[in-house]
Amino acid sequence: MPAFIDHVSIPVADFEKSAAFYDAVLATLGLRRRKQRDGAIGWGPDDVLPPIFWVHAREPGYATAGIGLHISFRAKDRAEVQAFHAVALRHGATDAGGPGERPHYTAGFYGCFALDPDGFKIEAVVREALPPRD
Repeated sequence: MPAFIDHVSIPVADFEKSAAFYDAVLATLGLRRRKQRDGAIGWGPDDVLPPIFWVHAREPGYATAGIGLHISFRAKDRAEVQAFHAVALRHGATDAGGPGERPHYTAGFYGCFALDPDGFKIEAVVREALPPRD
């Protein structure tokens, strides 16, 4: 399945806290730090592809978390969804919807939601009706 999003970048208030948070949470999905520069870190699945998720130190006037915006990460299976949620909560996230089936979203949807330390809504989902993620 082709990817339609190249990358996502969010501004964070506490760069070091968010870096540690996302190191732990994204590791549950097999994503690791792939690139780092002053005030920015990018995570990705391997050394070949560019990072797909970035955080950068928020500067005055940058966007902040808000209602309606959320970032969804595709998990391989229910165990990854559950690990993502548990690790997020252990690293300071707020629960925004525990792991579970949500057939009202789409057939085969199993996911979870959390608010990161800045209040951005993050999600892990496995869509069991689709081919598995490699």
